[in-house]
Amino acid sequence: MSRIQATLQTRDGHCPALLFTPAESGGPWPGVILCMDAFGIRPTMEKMAQCLADDGYAVLLPDLFYRLAPLEPLEPAQVFADPSLMQELMRRVGSLDRDRKLADAAAFLDFLDHRPEVAGPRYGIVGYCMGGNVALTVAGGFPERFAAIASFHGGHLASEAPDSPHRFVAGIRGRVYVGVAVEDPSFPPEQQERLEAALREAGVPHVIETYPGARHGFAVPDNPSYQPAAAERHWQVLFDLLRSTLRA
Repeated sequence: MSRIQATLQTRDGHCPALLFTPAESGGPWPGVILCMDAFGIRPTMEKMAQCLADDGYAVLLPDLFYRLAPLEPLEPAQVFADPSLMQELMRRVGSLDRDRKLADAAAFLDFLDHRPEVAGPRYGIVGYCMGGNVALTVAGGFPERFAAIASFHGGHLASEAPDSPHRFVAGIRGRVYVGVAVEDPSFPPEQQERLEAALREAGVPHVIETYPGARHGFAVPDNPSYQPAAAERHWQVLFDLLRSTLRA
Protein backbone atom coordinates (compact mmCIF):
# COMPACT_ATOMS: atom_id res chain seq x y z
CA MET A 1 0.00 0.00 0.00
CA SER A 2 1.17 3.50 -0.82
CA ARG A 3 -0.56 6.53 0.62
CA ILE A 4 0.69 10.06 -0.01
CA GLN A 5 -0.56 13.04 1.97
CA ALA A 6 -0.87 16.25 0.02
CA THR A 7 -2.27 19.74 0.34
CA LEU A 8 -3.81 21.12 -2.83
CA GLN A 9 -3.95 24.83 -3.52
CA THR A 10 -7.47 25.73 -4.61
CA ARG A 11 -9.13 28.99 -5.49
CA ASP A 12 -10.50 29.22 -1.95
CA GLY A 13 -7.68 27.84 0.19
CA HIS A 14 -5.81 24.64 0.94
CA CYS A 15 -7.47 21.27 0.51
CA PRO A 16 -6.00 18.25 2.32
CA ALA A 17 -6.02 15.12 0.20
CA LEU A 18 -4.70 11.58 0.07
CA LEU A 19 -3.32 9.87 -3.03
CA PHE A 20 -3.50 6.08 -2.98
CA THR A 21 -1.57 3.83 -5.35
CA PRO A 22 -1.31 0.04 -5.73
CA ALA A 23 0.80 -1.93 -3.31
CA GLU A 24 3.13 -3.15 -6.03
CA SER A 25 5.73 -0.89 -7.56
CA GLY A 26 5.29 0.41 -11.06
CA GLY A 27 3.11 3.04 -12.60
CA PRO A 28 2.12 5.49 -13.70
CA TRP A 29 -1.46 4.37 -13.18
CA PRO A 30 -4.71 5.80 -14.53
CA GLY A 31 -6.05 8.45 -12.20
CA VAL A 32 -9.38 8.38 -10.39
CA ILE A 33 -10.96 10.99 -8.13
CA LEU A 34 -13.03 9.52 -5.30
CA CYS A 35 -15.65 11.96 -4.00
CA MET A 36 -16.47 11.26 -0.37
CA ASP A 37 -19.94 11.06 1.11
CA ALA A 38 -21.20 13.74 3.49
CA PHE A 39 -19.80 12.03 6.60
CA GLY A 40 -16.28 13.03 5.59
CA ILE A 41 -12.92 11.36 5.18
CA ARG A 42 -12.58 8.56 7.71
CA PRO A 43 -11.12 5.03 7.76
CA THR A 44 -14.01 3.62 5.72
CA MET A 45 -13.45 6.10 2.88
CA GLU A 46 -9.71 5.49 3.00
CA LYS A 47 -10.19 1.72 2.78
CA MET A 48 -12.50 2.15 -0.20
CA ALA A 49 -9.94 4.36 -1.92
CA GLN A 50 -7.20 1.79 -1.33
CA CYS A 51 -9.43 -1.02 -2.58
CA LEU A 52 -9.91 0.89 -5.80
CA ALA A 53 -6.21 1.72 -6.05
CA ASP A 54 -5.26 -1.93 -5.65
CA ASP A 55 -7.08 -2.70 -8.88
CA GLY A 56 -4.50 -0.59 -10.68
CA TYR A 57 -5.23 3.11 -10.20
CA ALA A 58 -3.89 6.25 -8.56
CA VAL A 59 -6.84 7.39 -6.46
CA LEU A 60 -7.19 10.93 -5.16
CA LEU A 61 -9.37 11.35 -2.07
CA PRO A 62 -9.79 15.09 -1.33
CA ASP A 63 -11.46 16.62 1.70
CA LEU A 64 -14.39 18.40 0.08
CA PHE A 65 -15.22 20.21 3.33
CA TYR A 66 -11.85 21.91 3.74
CA ARG A 67 -13.50 25.34 3.73
CA LEU A 68 -15.17 24.45 7.05
CA ALA A 69 -11.99 23.20 8.72
CA PRO A 70 -11.31 22.18 11.36
CA LEU A 71 -13.92 19.43 11.16
CA GLU A 72 -14.14 15.94 12.52
CA PRO A 73 -15.79 13.25 10.39
CA LEU A 74 -19.23 12.15 11.48
CA GLU A 75 -20.29 8.64 12.44
CA PRO A 76 -23.22 7.63 10.23
CA ALA A 77 -25.08 5.69 12.91
CA GLN A 78 -24.82 8.61 15.34
CA VAL A 79 -26.04 11.09 12.74
CA PHE A 80 -29.19 9.12 11.99
CA ALA A 81 -29.95 8.89 15.72
CA ASP A 82 -29.37 12.56 16.58
CA PRO A 83 -31.34 15.40 14.88
CA SER A 84 -28.68 17.94 15.82
CA LEU A 85 -26.01 15.91 14.07
CA MET A 86 -28.26 15.53 11.04
CA GLN A 87 -28.61 19.30 10.98
CA GLU A 88 -24.82 19.61 11.08
CA LEU A 89 -24.53 17.11 8.24
CA MET A 90 -26.87 19.17 6.09
CA ARG A 91 -24.93 22.33 6.93
CA ARG A 92 -21.82 20.70 5.56
CA VAL A 93 -23.56 19.50 2.41
CA GLY A 94 -24.99 22.98 1.88
CA SER A 95 -21.52 24.50 1.91
CA LEU A 96 -20.89 23.13 -1.58
CA ASP A 97 -22.53 24.69 -4.61
CA ARG A 98 -21.75 24.05 -8.26
CA ASP A 99 -19.26 26.91 -8.45
CA ARG A 100 -17.23 25.59 -5.53
CA LYS A 101 -17.33 22.01 -6.80
CA LEU A 102 -15.96 23.07 -10.17
CA ALA A 103 -13.33 25.38 -8.70
CA ASP A 104 -12.07 22.54 -6.52
CA ALA A 105 -12.12 20.09 -9.43
CA ALA A 106 -9.84 22.37 -11.43
CA ALA A 107 -7.27 22.07 -8.63
CA PHE A 108 -7.73 18.30 -8.41
CA LEU A 109 -7.15 17.90 -12.14
CA ASP A 110 -4.07 20.12 -12.02
CA PHE A 111 -2.67 18.02 -9.19
CA LEU A 112 -3.20 14.76 -11.08
CA ASP A 113 -1.77 16.23 -14.28
CA HIS A 114 1.52 16.92 -12.51
CA ARG A 115 1.96 13.73 -10.48
CA PRO A 116 4.47 11.17 -11.80
CA GLU A 117 2.34 8.35 -10.37
CA VAL A 118 -0.61 9.32 -12.55
CA ALA A 119 -1.29 8.63 -16.21
CA GLY A 120 -3.56 11.18 -17.88
CA PRO A 121 -4.88 13.24 -19.46
CA ARG A 122 -8.34 11.69 -18.96
CA TYR A 123 -9.45 10.32 -15.63
CA GLY A 124 -12.21 8.54 -13.80
CA ILE A 125 -14.40 10.02 -11.09
CA VAL A 126 -16.65 8.17 -8.64
CA GLY A 127 -18.76 9.42 -5.77
CA TYR A 128 -21.03 8.15 -3.04
CA CYS A 129 -24.18 9.85 -1.72
CA MET A 130 -23.26 13.56 -1.78
CA GLY A 131 -20.13 12.58 -3.68
CA GLY A 132 -22.22 11.08 -6.48
CA ASN A 133 -23.71 14.52 -7.05
CA VAL A 134 -20.22 16.03 -6.99
CA ALA A 135 -18.93 13.48 -9.52
CA LEU A 136 -21.67 14.18 -12.05
CA THR A 137 -21.40 17.92 -11.49
CA VAL A 138 -17.65 17.86 -12.08
CA ALA A 139 -18.01 15.73 -15.21
CA GLY A 140 -20.46 18.27 -16.62
CA GLY A 141 -18.05 21.11 -15.86
CA PHE A 142 -15.04 19.35 -17.42
CA PRO A 143 -16.73 17.19 -20.06
CA GLU A 144 -13.58 16.20 -21.93
CA ARG A 145 -11.44 15.28 -18.92
CA PHE A 146 -13.26 12.18 -17.70
CA ALA A 147 -13.48 8.84 -19.44
CA ALA A 148 -15.56 7.25 -16.69
CA ILE A 149 -18.09 8.81 -14.31
CA ALA A 150 -19.86 6.81 -11.60
CA SER A 151 -22.40 7.75 -8.94
CA PHE A 152 -23.58 5.30 -6.30
CA HIS A 153 -26.69 6.24 -4.33
CA GLY A 154 -26.05 9.84 -5.33
CA GLY A 155 -28.63 12.39 -4.27
CA HIS A 156 -30.40 15.21 -6.12
CA LEU A 157 -28.87 14.36 -9.49
CA ALA A 158 -31.86 15.74 -11.39
CA SER A 159 -33.68 18.09 -9.05
CA GLU A 160 -35.54 21.31 -9.79
CA ALA A 161 -32.53 23.36 -8.65
CA PRO A 162 -30.93 25.58 -11.31
CA ASP A 163 -27.53 23.99 -10.65
CA SER A 164 -28.79 20.40 -10.72
CA PRO A 165 -26.19 18.15 -12.40
CA HIS A 166 -28.58 16.92 -15.10
CA ARG A 167 -28.73 20.41 -16.61
CA PHE A 168 -25.02 20.33 -17.53
CA VAL A 169 -24.42 16.89 -19.02
CA ALA A 170 -24.18 18.06 -22.64
CA GLY A 171 -20.69 17.48 -23.98
CA ILE A 172 -19.66 14.72 -21.56
CA ARG A 173 -17.42 12.39 -23.55
CA GLY A 174 -17.02 9.65 -20.97
CA ARG A 175 -19.33 6.85 -19.92
CA VAL A 176 -21.75 7.52 -17.07
CA TYR A 177 -22.95 4.91 -14.60
CA VAL A 178 -25.56 5.64 -11.93
CA GLY A 179 -26.28 2.98 -9.31
CA VAL A 180 -29.59 3.69 -7.60
CA ALA A 181 -30.96 2.46 -4.30
CA VAL A 182 -34.48 1.14 -4.62
CA GLU A 183 -35.42 3.18 -1.55
CA ASP A 184 -33.88 6.63 -1.86
CA PRO A 185 -35.92 9.80 -1.29
CA SER A 186 -32.95 11.90 -2.44
CA PHE A 187 -33.21 10.41 -5.95
CA PRO A 188 -36.82 9.37 -6.55
CA PRO A 189 -38.16 7.87 -9.80
CA GLU A 190 -39.08 11.24 -11.31
CA GLN A 191 -35.47 12.39 -10.95
CA GLN A 192 -34.23 9.15 -12.45
CA GLU A 193 -36.45 9.71 -15.48
CA ARG A 194 -35.28 13.31 -15.77
CA LEU A 195 -31.62 12.30 -15.66
CA GLU A 196 -32.19 9.51 -18.17
CA ALA A 197 -33.83 11.96 -20.57
CA ALA A 198 -31.03 14.52 -20.20
CA LEU A 199 -28.28 11.98 -20.82
CA ARG A 200 -30.12 10.44 -23.75
CA GLU A 201 -30.77 13.83 -25.35
CA ALA A 202 -27.10 14.78 -24.93
CA GLY A 203 -25.95 11.50 -26.49
CA VAL A 204 -23.93 10.50 -23.42
CA PRO A 205 -23.28 6.74 -23.09
CA HIS A 206 -24.86 5.80 -19.79
CA VAL A 207 -26.44 3.18 -17.58
CA ILE A 208 -28.87 3.94 -14.77
CA GLU A 209 -29.86 0.88 -12.79
CA THR A 210 -31.54 0.09 -9.53
CA TYR A 211 -30.11 -2.20 -6.86
CA PRO A 212 -33.03 -4.31 -5.56
CA GLY A 213 -33.39 -4.34 -1.80
CA ALA A 214 -30.77 -1.62 -1.33
CA ARG A 215 -31.25 1.66 0.47
CA HIS A 216 -29.36 4.94 0.29
CA GLY A 217 -25.78 4.33 1.45
CA PHE A 218 -25.68 0.65 0.47
CA ALA A 219 -22.07 0.66 -0.79
CA VAL A 220 -20.34 2.26 2.22
CA PRO A 221 -19.47 -0.25 4.98
CA ASP A 222 -19.95 1.99 8.03
CA ASN A 223 -23.37 3.18 6.90
CA PRO A 224 -26.28 1.55 8.75
CA SER A 225 -27.89 0.82 5.38
CA TYR A 226 -24.82 -1.03 4.08
CA GLN A 227 -25.88 -4.04 2.03
CA PRO A 228 -23.03 -6.50 1.36
CA ALA A 229 -24.45 -8.04 -1.82
CA ALA A 230 -25.20 -4.66 -3.34
CA ALA A 231 -21.79 -3.37 -2.27
CA GLU A 232 -20.04 -6.31 -3.93
CA ARG A 233 -22.03 -5.71 -7.09
CA HIS A 234 -21.05 -2.04 -7.02
CA TRP A 235 -17.36 -2.95 -6.87
CA GLN A 236 -17.65 -5.26 -9.86
CA VAL A 237 -19.52 -2.67 -11.87
CA LEU A 238 -17.00 0.03 -10.97
CA PHE A 239 -14.01 -2.17 -11.80
CA ASP A 240 -15.56 -3.12 -15.14
CA LEU A 241 -16.30 0.52 -15.99
CA LEU A 242 -12.78 1.72 -15.21
CA ARG A 243 -11.05 -1.20 -16.89
CA SER A 244 -13.04 -0.72 -20.07
CA THR A 245 -12.37 3.01 -20.26
CA LEU A 246 -9.12 3.96 -18.53
CA ARG A 247 -7.27 0.71 -19.31
CA ALA A 248 -8.81 -0.25 -22.63
